[in-house]
Amino acid sequence: MYPAVLIVDDESTIIDSLEGILSDDGFEVMHAYNGYEALKKIEAESPDIVLLDIWMPGMDGIDTLKEIKKMAPNLPVVMITGHGSIESAVDATKSGAFDFLEKPLSIDKIMVTISNALNFRKLEEENIYLRKKAIEKNSITGTSIAVQKLYGEIMAASPSDASILITGENGTGKEMVARTIHQFSTRPEEPFIIINCAAIPEKNIDSELFGHEKGAFDEATSKNKGKFEMASGGTLFLDEIGDMNINTQAKILRALESKTFQRIGGGRTLHMDVRLIASTNKNLEQEIEKGNFRQDLFFRLNVIPIHVPPLRERKGDVPLLVDTFFDKMGLQSSDPKKNLSQEALDLLDQYHWQGNVRELKNLVERLYIMVEGDIIGIQDIPQPYNPGFTSENSIEPIQLFTMDNLELARKTFELEFIRKKVDQEKGDLKATAKRIGSSVHYIKKRMPSF
Repeated sequence: MYPAVLIVDDESTIIDSLEGILSDDGFEVMHAYNGYEALKKIEAESPDIVLLDIWMPGMDGIDTLKEIKKMAPNLPVVMITGHGSIESAVDATKSGAFDFLEKPLSIDKIMVTISNALNFRKLEEENIYLRKKAIEKNSITGTSIAVQKLYGEIMAASPSDASILITGENGTGKEMVARTIHQFSTRPEEPFIIINCAAIPEKNIDSELFGHEKGAFDEATSKNKGKFEMASGGTLFLDEIGDMNINTQAKILRALESKTFQRIGGGRTLHMDVRLIASTNKNLEQEIEKGNFRQDLFFRLNVIPIHVPPLRERKGDVPLLVDTFFDKMGLQSSDPKKNLSQEALDLLDQYHWQGNVRELKNLVERLYIMVEGDIIGIQDIPQPYNPGFTSENSIEPIQLFTMDNLELARKTFELEFIRKKVDQEKGDLKATAKRIGSSVHYIKKRMPSF
């Protein structure tokens, strides 16, 4: 299907000339002799691009352009005039024109401009699609009153540039909330940069946050951008800010207050423009009283507080979450989609999820991999989720010996071992890593769903 071009000009010779050129190149061409007729054609025919003359009787090109942008904001419009001037070009650009061409028209310039405009529109449509998918991926699943309240807070806070502090237990989805806010902000196309406040060693903090110049210290073999610089124009997410040491808090506060920083070894002052979002599973007001958190940094972060409810307060959301997790795992597997029986769903819906959504997701993934059959029944749900579960229902290690592939058996055991330890630690990956003598990075690498 060839692109459709609408030519709007009060000179029939221009229209005839352009129609001939564009038709020979395979375009579907339509025309209008004034702005009013053009608006009707756009509404009825939905062209892919408009070539619009500025100087026309009645409604001129600039006024027509403004009306087009109200009607079809993403429709590219190229302005054409025989009386070109800097002022008219600036006015057209401010009103949303893609480009500006002067008569007499160059065929090559026309074709290049149309091609660029159509490619730009395609990229815009792809970005809109990708943004929609990102929103769907990061959206909080649920219809409970608690989740609906959370939705309202996210939608109210997103368009603002004010700092946001997200609180909630481990595994509730604080990072997902932060990503959703970014997607609905005025900066969705800009970077979303995460700083794991608990994981950055104090000796590396300056370089990690602010970057360094080549030769600033022995290991600095090249220039490195810090997280603040990488987030410029976008969103900076300070994850688990409550675990950051007091000295690092002071450095971040100083940068946030001045909106400037310098790379290590550099003399140039860099300015930053970021939307700041922080999260914590701790009560920061209590941490302030203990001397573990700066009160001035708390006030800087807590402009808009958002609390993510624990799963046990989201009545009725467990079945929806289970179905969502099964759908995602089904897309990654050639096996038929699995489901929980109603009895199993009722059992899980009544459970007190200390590890929250993360714990539920880990259990569902475990059941999906380890239980044969399309329907997972109550007899397949292990303790502590099922008080009536007995050892004869469990997947015994001896079953690994029925596998013919050594690598598959090793991987199956490792996945089951990690899941069990995460369950025992109520979804706390840091505690799990310490318990099994590993690292959070290793667990996430082996189990991307965590």
